[in-house]
Amino acid sequence: MDTSTHIVMGVGLAGLATLDPNVAGSPYMQTAVLATTLVASNAPDFDTVLKLRNNAVYIRHHRGITHSLPAVLLWPFVISGLLMLFFQNAYWPTLLLWGAISVFLHVFVDIFNAYGTQALRPVSNRWIALGVINIFDPVIFGSHGIGIILWIFGVPPGPTFLAIYAGLIIYYLWRIHQKKQVVKKARALHPTASHIFVSPTIRWNKWHLVIRTPEMLYVAQSKDKVIRFFESYTFDPIPSDPVMQAACSDKNLAAFLSFSPTYRWEMEATETNGYEVRFVDLRYRSNGYYPFVAIVKMDSAMNIVTSYTGWVYSEETLRKKLKIIT
Repeated sequence: MDTSTHIVMGVGLAGLATLDPNVAGSPYMQTAVLATTLVASNAPDFDTVLKLRNNAVYIRHHRGITHSLPAVLLWPFVISGLLMLFFQNAYWPTLLLWGAISVFLHVFVDIFNAYGTQALRPVSNRWIALGVINIFDPVIFGSHGIGIILWIFGVPPGPTFLAIYAGLIIYYLWRIHQKKQVVKKARALHPTASHIFVSPTIRWNKWHLVIRTPEMLYVAQSKDKVIRFFESYTFDPIPSDPVMQAACSDKNLAAFLSFSPTYRWEMEATETNGYEVRFVDLRYRSNGYYPFVAIVKMDSAMNIVTSYTGWVYSEETLRKKLKIIT
């Protein structure tokens, strides 16, 4: 989920924590728990600082080690221990408990969007992305916002957020059912499909689809339970020729391939007798454009001249980024 959602969830969990007898009667403990849940609800995303290095490092590692099984166990001890320096009279086991709940919930809800996490690492490095909830969901954010407003106006936060989380469980189950219906309809149209990639959007009735058959890739959209097809491409595995192998050694393209499960690629000679290799993630079609890309430019000897991976929304912007990197 996005940062704003994790923040309101941190506040919501602090409200829910007022049902805890160790918190309910103590304004001091309520403040300490609020600080704990706010920090813990955002701690797994502290790896966002990797963007300061480059996109390749960020894409390859974001939601990786910081969302792993060891991290989920370690974060609560680190956070609660540090906050005990500021709240020395707080009851540490309670801070540890609500820190653990906050960290777990952060990683758990991230599993449900299309980006996913490596939540089972080191048991498995596979990305778990259920594609059920958009990275920003108005229902999740809005329900927390309403709960916070009611809390400000004096409504007891414990029962309020207990009701909100009960409602959100039902909402998640409904979204899972909706996705299954989309997949079922897509498979009925393409019964030979080996993979059906579904990405939720900010609108509950609209889903992005990529249907992969043994021969083709179909880019589509499901809206109001009607599937509309946009483009189709021949499904070509990555070739083993020298040009492509040289391109795949680039850190930006390697990061892209570690993250993207469905893409198309292009390879062409340039005017300077070099080569340009481009990969496009098909899951994120926006107004006829595919914004998540990786591009590698090489000279005639297949030396990498420049490369880029990340989100760009126009060809002009992409070319400018490549010139800056060069």
